[in-house]
Amino acid sequence: MNLTQLRYFVRVAEMGSFSKAAIELDVAQPALSRQVRLLETDLRVTLLQRTGRGVLLTEAGKRLYDHAVSILQLVAHAREDISANRGEATGRIVIGLPPSMGRMLTLPLVDAFKQHLPRARLAIVEGLSAHIVEWISTGRVDLGLIHNPDANPAIETLHVLDEPLCLVSAAGRTRGAARKAPAPLPFAELATLPLVLPEPSHAIRKLLETQAALAGLKLNIAYEVSSVSAILELVRSGHGHAVLAPSAIAVSGQAAAFRMRPLAESVLRSTLCIAVSAHKPATPLLEKASRLLRELVLGSVAPLAVHNRMR
Repeated sequence: MNLTQLRYFVRVAEMGSFSKAAIELDVAQPALSRQVRLLETDLRVTLLQRTGRGVLLTEAGKRLYDHAVSILQLVAHAREDISANRGEATGRIVIGLPPSMGRMLTLPLVDAFKQHLPRARLAIVEGLSAHIVEWISTGRVDLGLIHNPDANPAIETLHVLDEPLCLVSAAGRTRGAARKAPAPLPFAELATLPLVLPEPSHAIRKLLETQAALAGLKLNIAYEVSSVSAILELVRSGHGHAVLAPSAIAVSGQAAAFRMRPLAESVLRSTLCIAVSAHKPATPLLEKASRLLRELVLGSVAPLAVHNRMR
């Protein structure tokens, strides 16, 4: 067993395909397959189950995957630690972004890294806040943007931005009141409206469910959809209302299609934080990447959110 075999195996497992992994790793597919077979021969187990649509991890493969990710992370951190002694921001860093932020921040992040951290290698993954927290805890992600973090000893957070949540409706449904700012919506009235909400693990859904429980109310959930873009499409088509932060509308690229009404309850706010592992040393790369990410959010997302809230 060697690090190359582990790296190849992890990439095949994550891509679910030898051909896709070979393209990403820039190696010939036969060479990639041979290294994985050597790994299986050495361990005397089958790690990957070949199917017509790709590959799936076997039970043994799942166990090795967890070990392999940890081993590769330790090796990467060892290299970064040596570089850190020289004060250099080098190495590879994985940044997790919520889908609502990925569209706006991916290109600026890449440009910022090229300008300010040219010796670093950047990888960006998208996921819900709960997933990003899990990825940071397990070492898959080094740095992430998360909404409304719960107390978690595995991560440390840095506050970036607060946004009041708003009721989002199709523009045509509130055209008569478009010229004047609508009054804040009481939560009791919100609970009667047909809502298009994400799944229960989503940060905004947790906030709404908690507030409903405290008020002795039950939310009227018309549809449960994970994707913010799909939620907005349903709202735009008149299938219900959403509860989102203004920045989510701003980054959608179709703010004119919606009208927003503030919520009366001040506790219903979306808090955006930067999260890192509480158990890993802060390398120069991690610290500089965290500062870059915070500056990008405050410089691009925050102004758009304020402008959209004032519409």
